[in-house]
Amino acid sequence: MAFKTIKKDGRTAARTGLLETKNGTIETPVFMPVGTIGTVKSLSPFELYDEGFKIMLSNTYHLFLRPGTEVIKKFGSVRNFTGYRGSILTDSGGFQIFSLAKFAKIKDEGVEFMSHIDGETHFFTPERVIEIQSILGSDIMMQLDIFSGPDAKREKAEKDLDTTLKWAEKSIAAKKPGNGTETAAGCGNLLFLITQGNFFEDLREKSARIMSGMNADGYAVGGLAVGETKETMLRMLEISAANLPENKPRYLMGVGTPSDIVNAVSLGIDMFDCVLPTRNARNGFVFTSLGTVNIKNSSHKFETLPIDPECDCFCCKNFSAAYVRHAFMSREIFAQRLLTLHNLHFYQNLIMRIRRSIENGDFYDFSKNYSSLF
Repeated sequence: MAFKTIKKDGRTAARTGLLETKNGTIETPVFMPVGTIGTVKSLSPFELYDEGFKIMLSNTYHLFLRPGTEVIKKFGSVRNFTGYRGSILTDSGGFQIFSLAKFAKIKDEGVEFMSHIDGETHFFTPERVIEIQSILGSDIMMQLDIFSGPDAKREKAEKDLDTTLKWAEKSIAAKKPGNGTETAAGCGNLLFLITQGNFFEDLREKSARIMSGMNADGYAVGGLAVGETKETMLRMLEISAANLPENKPRYLMGVGTPSDIVNAVSLGIDMFDCVLPTRNARNGFVFTSLGTVNIKNSSHKFETLPIDPECDCFCCKNFSAAYVRHAFMSREIFAQRLLTLHNLHFYQNLIMRIRRSIENGDFYDFSKNYSSLF
């Protein structure tokens, strides 16, 4: 079995676990930095791994368009191409097809879309997406799904869900040996299905319940944190998680404020990814033990202490807040690197604190105290 639960919390659905991949064992809960095109902006893959991140997320859509599967084939896998020593999860690209492409047409067989790079037209089927990810050598592949959008009416949400369910079955079938899509790089990779349903409780339940019977290696919850209220997001997540198998990992896609992570763990979620820590860093927003800080504020101009005196990251151990602010205001790339390192260190430390609190039996108290910070 690829996943096993190690410790359950007594008062919530929080748990710790181990997820086996072909390139390593992942402790859960886990946060995956987003390296869309095989790189987390401003950092080397060695820094990422040494910080404790044993798995990162890359994107099938982007890697397919550039550098392309022929380049990846030359290296054997995207892991070899990037030099990253950990495991790699690749999103299917379904969300990007709709968020980046100028034109996208959903058909029963798949999605026709226009590249945002050169305007060339491509067609993604569920089977083609599995084939591409097999070439990429992903440790964890994601099915092609449909993101309905935050303003979707029930009729569209229901239709998109039915299509996503059909594509889930096709993805499962495409991964089976002998179907012609497997490659040496793709040998031993895992497949996660993506539950949808927009903001309709019965559709969320239906999606999770039906997909649970497909015996995938893991399950993701997609289509959240797209403008809805926190209450709505958590309610949809609660319904989804409650109807997914306990013996499989549960992955919340694209959601990642610190409080969101803590709340989602309490509902039984094991895996997370989000651009928030790295994107915020590039815009001068820093997560600290006292809450979020804007390094651009003039209050930091003469600050001799680090950004967070309680932090032991490379940035806080070596530089004052005043220096980091100066470098950032001067548009130095080094400042973005420092803040990215800091924010990712903060997230990794948060995940470790969550694991420890579950192991020690005090996660409930930790979650109540932590939610007030962010």
